[in-house]
Amino acid sequence: MATRKQPAKLVLQAKTVLAPNGRIVIPAAIREELGFKPGETLVMDVHEGQLRVDSFEARLARIQGEIRQLVGPERSLVDELIADRREEVRREEEKDLANDIEMGRKPALKGSFAG
Repeated sequence: MATRKQPAKLVLQAKTVLAPNGRIVIPAAIREELGFKPGETLVMDVHEGQLRVDSFEARLARIQGEIRQLVGPERSLVDELIADRREEVRREEEKDLANDIEMGRKPALKGSFAG
């Protein structure tokens, strides 16, 4: 049985020149394809000898997606961080109270995170 070949994906290419001050112009067709808008923040990195350029929003969304896959949708890293911070504050307050008692000082009233 013969199989049909999928059409080759078209690659958008352009040529640009590096200016003496290090600037490059991203050609309009490529900006449009990538959805880059004037004034938008772009992030760049070099990966295996190639320059990669993403919008900040696209890079952030990609990283958030990767993290979501690693930790799973049922786990909240924010809630874990808040719980860790509350526990740290509780330990600090206990330590301060013990120091006050040891030094014979009247313990100071301190507010704690509700939790």
